[in-house]
Amino acid sequence: METQIKFAYGTQPVYLTLNQLNRHGVIAGATGTGKTITLKVMAEQLSLAGVPVFLSDIKGDLASLAEPGNREGLEERLEKTHYSDFEPRSFPIEVWDAFGEQGVPLRVTVSEMGPILLAKLLGLNETQTGVLNVVFTVADEKGLLLIDLTDLRAMLNYVAEHTKELGTTFGTISKASIGVILRSIVVLEKQGASHFFSEPSLEIQDFMRVDNEGLGVINILNASQLYQSPTLYATVLLALFGEIFDSLPEVGDLDKPKLVFFFDEAHVLFEDTPKVLVDKIELMVRLIRSKGVGVYFVTQNPVDIPDEIGSQLANRIQHGLRAFTPKELKVVKAVSQTFRQNPDEAVDLEQVIQELATGQAVVSTLNEDGTPSFAQAAYIYPPLSKMGEVDPQVLLKIINQSSLLEKYAESVDRESAHEQLNQAMATTQEEMIGEADATQVDHPSEERIRELEAELAKQIKKSQGSSRRTDTNFDRFTKNMMSQVGREIGRAITRSITGMFKK
Repeated sequence: METQIKFAYGTQPVYLTLNQLNRHGVIAGATGTGKTITLKVMAEQLSLAGVPVFLSDIKGDLASLAEPGNREGLEERLEKTHYSDFEPRSFPIEVWDAFGEQGVPLRVTVSEMGPILLAKLLGLNETQTGVLNVVFTVADEKGLLLIDLTDLRAMLNYVAEHTKELGTTFGTISKASIGVILRSIVVLEKQGASHFFSEPSLEIQDFMRVDNEGLGVINILNASQLYQSPTLYATVLLALFGEIFDSLPEVGDLDKPKLVFFFDEAHVLFEDTPKVLVDKIELMVRLIRSKGVGVYFVTQNPVDIPDEIGSQLANRIQHGLRAFTPKELKVVKAVSQTFRQNPDEAVDLEQVIQELATGQAVVSTLNEDGTPSFAQAAYIYPPLSKMGEVDPQVLLKIINQSSLLEKYAESVDRESAHEQLNQAMATTQEEMIGEADATQVDHPSEERIRELEAELAKQIKKSQGSSRRTDTNFDRFTKNMMSQVGREIGRAITRSITGMFKK
């Protein structure tokens, strides 16, 4: 069984050791230096080794993995890479779409995402994040399912209506903060997030499949539309990563990983990201290696990745960086110092990194014993699949014939917080009405009202002819009678309206 995969050639072939892929890595370099091709070649080689892959397609040029390439125009690169057994071919892909339009619908529930990620997505401050945590806690305590954004809105309204009683447990709950969260949800819905927050949610095992030939399936997130909202894009990737972390069991070190997960445009994951979320990402990156998953960050500048995460990225592929200012030169120097340099070779890596050609990179990967190899400048292999965009008809056929389409195509709306809270409110209203009926004073019958009216008419007839203007015994009797009749008739009318309302 193969223990390594080749993907480049410098002074010698450059390998990725399969049992060291879960030590993670980084692919970095300026725009146009060849990061996408490197990502594509790595995905191909991993697939050939039977390792499933997840990556996102922002520019629309990764789905072409499904079509074979050709040798045209590759003679010089094939010669430089000593790629003697180059045979163009296609690879098995599964296309996913968070909007459910151009791929198998990709979904998670609000509960699965959790309050920390959701707070980042909604752009909440510390106080508002605290309120959101209360909402999730109350939902958990009451056994209310938060599946979609309608559920979250219903739960926010519930907390707003019970701030006084909840405040004794959680402290002051600002209704203004609840209002901000509700308005942020409206913005999120306008970005199309309602499609993403629903069921059936993704089962992670569907990311870890091999085809009939033993090739690892390459899962491609169609992100051309999604990336137009960078925060939503970052949150979707982190939500998927979190689901992988939470779902998979500990397996220790394997001969090869169960899955390799690529974070493309990784800088957006950490822009304006609160420390509590960065700490959570750092923890997941550190621990997910024992679950058989390799994580690779693809970014223009490796310093975009926080140090506590960057220190865990052992396999390093650095494409060219252009430096014209003191600040940029400082970055190049910092990057060059992350590589293990051969003491027997007087190589200025700072200069080398600035002079790399397109498709060339400084590379250092882990050996089988876990030690990093010496850095060397190498040319990345050309991809076996088609370069450029996929044929739209080929892509449509892949999507329509997906074995997962039937499983995920239709959204399911089961009973959750929204329906449960509505039912609880209806029950409460019925109980309140029942209590009001139980304490209602008996109302006069129609027969009693006729008796009172007859008695009043009789007394009026007896007194006809009297012209005194002052109150007599009869006057006082009349007023009392009129008051009594008025009160009893009034109660009869009120009861009648209440009865109609109950119906």
